[in-house]
Amino acid sequence: MDTPEPGGTEPDISVVVIVYNDARRLTAAVRSVLDQTLRNVEAIIADDCSTDTSFEVAQSLAAAHPRRVRAIRLSENSGGCGEPRNQGMAVARGRYVMFLDSDDMLEPNACRNLLEAADRTGADLVSGLCVRVHTDSRHDKRIPWYPWLYRSTRTVESIAELPDLFVFDTLSTNKCYRRDFLVENGLAFPRGIHYEDLLFSAQAYLAAGRITLIPNTVYYWNVAHKTAAKSISNRRHEINNFTDRLEIHRRIDSVLGRRGLDELKLHKDIKFLKHDLVLYLRDLPFLDDGYRHRFAELARGYIQDFSEAAYGRLDRVHAICAYLLLREDWENLMPAVDTLINRNKISAPLVEREGRIYWCDRHLDDPKARDVMDVTGLGYHGRPLERMFLRNLLTGYSVRGDEVLLDGAVVNPLHTVSADADLTAELEFRARRRSLQTFRFPVRTVRHQGDTIAWQAAIPLARRFRPVGVVDEVWDVRLHLTADGKRTTSRITAGNVDLESAASVPVRPRLSRLVADRLEPQVSAKGHLAFRLTQHGTAALRGRAVVDRNLHCSAARTVKGAYRTLRAVRRDLASGPRKVQGYHRMVRLLPVRKGTVVFESHLGKQYSDSPRAIYEELRRRQVPVTAIWSYAGERPEGFPKDVELVRRWSWRYLRALAQAEFWIDNQGFPLKLAKRPETTYIQTWHGSALKRMGFDEPGYRVMSEQEQRSYQEALDRFDHFVVRSEHDVRTLARAYRVPEEKLLRTGYARNDALVRAARDPRAPDPAVRRLAERLGVLPDRRVLLYAPTFRARPDGRVRDFELPFDVERFADRFGDRYTLLVRSHYLNRVTLPPSVAGRVIDVTGEPDITPLLLLADALITDYSSVMFDYALLRRPLVFYAYDWEEYSQDMRGTYFDLFEEAPGPVARTEDELFAALSDLRTVGAQYEARLKEFVDKYGEYDRGDAAARIVDRFFGPAGETR
Repeated sequence: MDTPEPGGTEPDISVVVIVYNDARRLTAAVRSVLDQTLRNVEAIIADDCSTDTSFEVAQSLAAAHPRRVRAIRLSENSGGCGEPRNQGMAVARGRYVMFLDSDDMLEPNACRNLLEAADRTGADLVSGLCVRVHTDSRHDKRIPWYPWLYRSTRTVESIAELPDLFVFDTLSTNKCYRRDFLVENGLAFPRGIHYEDLLFSAQAYLAAGRITLIPNTVYYWNVAHKTAAKSISNRRHEINNFTDRLEIHRRIDSVLGRRGLDELKLHKDIKFLKHDLVLYLRDLPFLDDGYRHRFAELARGYIQDFSEAAYGRLDRVHAICAYLLLREDWENLMPAVDTLINRNKISAPLVEREGRIYWCDRHLDDPKARDVMDVTGLGYHGRPLERMFLRNLLTGYSVRGDEVLLDGAVVNPLHTVSADADLTAELEFRARRRSLQTFRFPVRTVRHQGDTIAWQAAIPLARRFRPVGVVDEVWDVRLHLTADGKRTTSRITAGNVDLESAASVPVRPRLSRLVADRLEPQVSAKGHLAFRLTQHGTAALRGRAVVDRNLHCSAARTVKGAYRTLRAVRRDLASGPRKVQGYHRMVRLLPVRKGTVVFESHLGKQYSDSPRAIYEELRRRQVPVTAIWSYAGERPEGFPKDVELVRRWSWRYLRALAQAEFWIDNQGFPLKLAKRPETTYIQTWHGSALKRMGFDEPGYRVMSEQEQRSYQEALDRFDHFVVRSEHDVRTLARAYRVPEEKLLRTGYARNDALVRAARDPRAPDPAVRRLAERLGVLPDRRVLLYAPTFRARPDGRVRDFELPFDVERFADRFGDRYTLLVRSHYLNRVTLPPSVAGRVIDVTGEPDITPLLLLADALITDYSSVMFDYALLRRPLVFYAYDWEEYSQDMRGTYFDLFEEAPGPVARTEDELFAALSDLRTVGAQYEARLKEFVDKYGEYDRGDAAARIVDRFFGPAGETR
């Protein structure tokens, strides 16, 4: 029985539930209204003249809940969602109005949370988080809708204060509107046109005097992607859909224009290019020429007048697609769309012109196109074949007997695969549920064909393909191409072949033909060839129906429940909290392994730095220790082949740390892992400080007491902390609250090689010579090393690296004298144009910087701690402080003024930098005395024997551990 409405007949909220031919799901939607924790809510079911029993269901719900449910019916179908919502609004009695679609649901507390925010803030419009529920996924996958907008409660007086809300959250259904506000402003949905939400939301945002956002989920948007159609090409009739979208956007533009809201218009245009347009571009490879031409004609009529500022905010691939669409260059646009959908894919053969890389060789006579098509910055040309995800276009599909014949062409960008390369390939069929089996088939023909690698395969699927047949319904296909021993893996793009009418092949699942008897080709969501098990014969159809029924019986539910429990246990065992708990249990139960040393450098990312120097000193002395190195990522790179490796955060890693006698690293083992008293932790650290660190950073001072305590406990694990000068004692040691008795005044072990090289600068170093040869440094060129630090965004994330000077201008001016080595921070990556090849070399991937320092005749840096290390060589340093004010005056600040202390010229502009580099001999002579003072002040304990002293102290001069 319904609870009576408190406070009279006026509901707090009227929820307009629209329905059209959805009788099956209507009850659940209305029930989500009736079950709200806010009881004074009414549901108004607006039926858009359904032809099924939807209105009868609505009437029965109204009869069962006469005080809380009303049902209305339109006299004729309106053809959209707008008019039924308008009719529902017209009869709403609540102080506030909400909208709900019959296939969606409200979160149980939605109305209460929205109403409380509205009453508290006096907002005309309150919006909450919408969550998309993928109902056809195995576990009802849930994806929040633009969650960054709803991280906290906030109220704005004008939508201009929050343009992202106007641009991105255009839904009407996750919002609560004051009814008087809707009436006073005459707000209504447009009739007879799709995308009515966009216009209604825009008008509501602009009219609202106050808008409140709450961080609560209020709406569940149920979506299903699986359909009976083989491919998305069945959507070619939807050109009217695009027409409607453009019309809605033009109406919004008109409103913005009348109000003079140019900035909001710019934000909306950018979003249209990045999102709305892309929705249709994704379908173009599967649609006919007539549709494509009409689509391009419509798009051109709208987007060609967008401002340059809008196009300037696009990333490179979006901009390429927009330009090629305007030119109707389908041959080059289709590969670009493939990359738009699969962002790491290289889809075009590319072309090099004057040292720059372009998407294609067309349109380059147009200066605008030359700028748009320049993809040098994407770094395609610098990737080895193993790291390339290449477009592999399906060019032929047919069935011959029990074989599927496939033809394809893999793009060969910039002829990366040479014409004389030894080529082999195989096709892999992998179940979409990857825990299951795979099948591999050799490719019979692989050859060069123009800008592609063409291949042909005859696959005996009917004979050799034996899936289980129940849980492995969908199969993805990959091609593994090997060229001269180097392998690249690609998916097969299904754009040029009509798979709708393609023949299927007979198949014999392991559970016989009772579950499936054919294998049909289909197109995946990202445009790739896949296959699906289907049922054609009577036995298979009946068998599958039996299986489907039994999958929902009590026994099957028990089995599936047990399987989900096992998966949950597995996920739990792999979770961070469980691993931390397991580690501490191992510390309590397992004994220390005497002589075991766990080494780690830069969080496992490198085999480098002082931990490497100490390890190699131990090896040189043949000290009988068990050395274990941690590595991060999928596979270790740059480590000695004979060293024992454990993956960071693996159970083997945790056990090694739990039982180790020594921890040695230069940054920090996981903060939540407490160290047992029997383990000695030697923290070598990774550089002296210019910028404020540790508890000297303002951010740490505002942490909660508990956060500060946890951080301090992690720092207290250090038993010894290596310093290289009293500057480190005054800065790092104090900032990390390391007491005097824990300090090791040995200097950095990594710098031993630098000190020795400075003492005998003419002594040849075979390792440095081999490095120069491997990098391709010409013997008659002096070597400059550019090694800057990273830059952080305001939110703390690392900014993408961009060279702050014109590297092509550098190469043209100094290329006959210098070879410039560029080493960005290990958190960044470098992209160099081909025009500077041989004159400028990216060495970011080198695991250890010390050999590069030894190779360099001079160093260019900014604020990196590498300045303190390189100074030990007594070679010229040049500082490029183009953003000193921004860097030094941000929240963290610096320990000293670089301009006063720098042992070399500090350039602020590119011209000043190049002027200093033009005469390094004068730089060396001019700053010789200052360089000595700098070394004495910041490297006083770097004497060339740090590794030996540390090994002597902790492992004994004769190689005995304590």
